[in-house]
Amino acid sequence: MSATTFFRKNMQLWLYLLLFIPVALFAGLMFVKVLPYLSFERMVNFLSTKTNDTLDNPTFRKGFYTHIISSTIVLFAGIPQFSALVIKRWPAVHRWSGMVYVLGLLALAAPSGMVLAYFANGGLPAKTGFAMQCIVWWLCTWVAYRKVLQGDYRGHIIWMIRSFAVTLAAFSLRTETYALHHFFHTKPIETYVTITWISWTGNLLIAEFLINFGLDKYLLKQYKTNKE
Repeated sequence: MSATTFFRKNMQLWLYLLLFIPVALFAGLMFVKVLPYLSFERMVNFLSTKTNDTLDNPTFRKGFYTHIISSTIVLFAGIPQFSALVIKRWPAVHRWSGMVYVLGLLALAAPSGMVLAYFANGGLPAKTGFAMQCIVWWLCTWVAYRKVLQGDYRGHIIWMIRSFAVTLAAFSLRTETYALHHFFHTKPIETYVTITWISWTGNLLIAEFLINFGLDKYLLKQYKTNKE
């Protein structure tokens, strides 16, 4: 049996091992990490890396709190979009969580991410990397939304896979920061600038790999089985 055939025949197992379990754990971790920021103190974790001028800037503060809250909600809302169980047994949950995901991302998470990109450390390379991430994130989600309105369900799934891949850049950013620092001994600024690009472009490459191996077809099959 070829590797491709094995992957496709065991798609559901791969989904849970490669997506649901680590993503669910990461979502829980992100929720825990967001909680300290809700004290609205100035020098909490990431905020301690910012200058007083930045912390005093109302645009930055509004963008920051909007982003961390909306992005966490978007992350949790995105998980049911790729669950065969939810698609089959609770299609209403799939639809409503999808609406929360799309609206939260297009109206709040991506635009507020652009605000944070403007204030990012690391100079122009980092600012550009984060800004491009937000633009690609928004566009992938918008196309996915348009596809479902047009009744192109396979196209919708493909673009949602890409959108959620960018959503998970927060996960990649943390794991790749650790890997670059501990295995390649990169300097802090080198690490930071590098992960602003590879955290989301790398995820998009993984998304294309999963699409190539039939993830979109598998999820479409679950949808059609539910409709029948």
